[in-house]
Amino acid sequence: MTSNLFTYNKPKVIQALRYHFISRPEIKVMMVVINVFAISSAALYFFKKISPVAFLISSMLWFFLMILFWFLLPLIIYRQTATFKDSFSAVLGNEQFAIENVRGHKGWDWSSFSTWMESPHFFHLYFNPRSFFIIPKDAFDGDEEQEARKIFAAKIKK
Repeated sequence: MTSNLFTYNKPKVIQALRYHFISRPEIKVMMVVINVFAISSAALYFFKKISPVAFLISSMLWFFLMILFWFLLPLIIYRQTATFKDSFSAVLGNEQFAIENVRGHKGWDWSSFSTWMESPHFFHLYFNPRSFFIIPKDAFDGDEEQEARKIFAAKIKK
């Protein structure tokens, strides 16, 4: 099955990158720890157990990390990746997954992918926990999106 020619929509890609970062287990744990720390510092400040400076520092840490993971990191990745500025079509074959554009063709055996996940606008195909490729759902017309989902589920562990 071959998808339509697709390009990447910047706001949707930014959202997909956010989804990727937030779904990582290490980031989830860190965010829980930071939120517990922020709530604890607010409670300690309320009960006058810590100074306003300590509360301010903990609040600034929380704001910095939220801005980093929600805005800065996705924008940096988007700007540094030339792939998001090109047009492709995806080929979902029996033996491999491939992408192609006017400049060439690159394919990977299905066994090259460790897992896959779905976000609101993309399919995320992971080579490893930090290296992945995203395919817009818009690249598939009508029932082809469901067919692509079935192929990913059959060929790649979730």
